[in-house]
Amino acid sequence: MEQNLRIPGPTPIPPEVLHALSRPMINHRGPEFAAILERVETQLQHFFQTTHPILFFPSAGSGAMEAAIVNCFSPGDHVLAVTIGVFGNRFAKIAETFGLRVTRLETPWGHAADLDQLTVALADQRDLRGVLLTHNETSTGVTNDIAALARIIRQRQPDALILVDAVSSLGCVDLQMDAWDLDVVFTGSQKGWMVPPGLAMVAVSPRAWAAADRATLPRFYWDFRMAKKSLDKGQTPYTPPVNIFFGLDVSLEMMRTEGRDAIFARHQRVADLTRTRARALGLALFADPAYASNTVTAIIVPDGIDGKALTKALREQERVVIAGGQERLEGKLLRIGHLGYVHDTDISACMDALERQLAALGYRAQEPAYEQ
Repeated sequence: MEQNLRIPGPTPIPPEVLHALSRPMINHRGPEFAAILERVETQLQHFFQTTHPILFFPSAGSGAMEAAIVNCFSPGDHVLAVTIGVFGNRFAKIAETFGLRVTRLETPWGHAADLDQLTVALADQRDLRGVLLTHNETSTGVTNDIAALARIIRQRQPDALILVDAVSSLGCVDLQMDAWDLDVVFTGSQKGWMVPPGLAMVAVSPRAWAAADRATLPRFYWDFRMAKKSLDKGQTPYTPPVNIFFGLDVSLEMMRTEGRDAIFARHQRVADLTRTRARALGLALFADPAYASNTVTAIIVPDGIDGKALTKALREQERVVIAGGQERLEGKLLRIGHLGYVHDTDISACMDALERQLAALGYRAQEPAYEQ
């Protein structure tokens, strides 16, 4: 039985991409790789919805977080971290680690950032250099309204840089970098892009480039300027994960063929299916329904059920792999990923298996549940 991988990353890889990943190596300083790099950047600009350059770093999404911080700020700079979960906290922690003065605007987990609270918080900030935002909080299954948040930031703090973690949203959920006036937006290869982990992609606005010239935090591996200088030559500053570029070249062409709006609609559809099936089982959803993510659904583990035993049974008996909760939510949540290479049949099979294993553990569905 083929594994049904339903975690929020790494995500399943289409057969066409798997084939591309197995291509023989090429010279990463040669014209063949330069042509791939140019195609990939152009395709990514379409999905970032930007004309700004896309930089590439061999790393996970957390590397892109660090790159954003060290290129945009200097020690002691003041930033506001709007955090709604584990990855918002990680972004803030990285800023603190590099000596920035971080003010946290924390929202109860399961909810999106409150626009009124942000408006008040911005009015109280002095010498604010930047705002750190999470588009899609994978730990809680919540998507922030980045357009609305950015609009408030521009009204209250027009010169502040807006840095957006879009690791688990870009390519799946609408994000308009240029139209929303965002400064640094980054994502990771293992999420909606249908390729393995190992490549971070970062788009940088002119406002952020100006900040990079002023910033004094130490940087070498993560230096935007070095990456851009190499990009202009059709290269990366360090040895890239060449086979990931092979796969990305194919997956992006598949995505362009499907169409950006069609991809967004497909993710909405599979997310709705996941939540509908969960409610039909009487399971409660963790996220505020107004901001529920289209890439991952967080389900509250029912009373009397061992969440770890449930995920183990799904993995060993059903070949269905889902994620549990993180940090304070460990053992309290089930997280089902539905991003990238995903279709209705994958979700139906996952939810069928979940229903069987819940029953095997003694759970009996009650009336259809609604969110907290």
